[in-house]
Amino acid sequence: MTSEEIKNNVEKALDEIRPFLQSDGGDISLISIDNGSSVKVKLEGNCIGCSVNQMTLKSGVEMTIKKYVPQIEEVINVS
Repeated sequence: MTSEEIKNNVEKALDEIRPFLQSDGGDISLISIDNGSSVKVKLEGNCIGCSVNQMTLKSGVEMTIKKYVPQIEEVINVS
């Protein structure tokens, strides 16, 4: 997978999970993809202060991104 394909697939994954975050007053932005294996995102809005944002990040965002781009090893929130 090229770096452009990785970016497009990560964006598709974020588009899939974004409606759930927005329904709670939050959102997510892609910051960077490093070495084709590490994704940095920024949780926004109500997601910033949410007590379950680490769970959302790991079980929701990371799982969805890995479904689209299996070689991603980690997803990091850089808020």
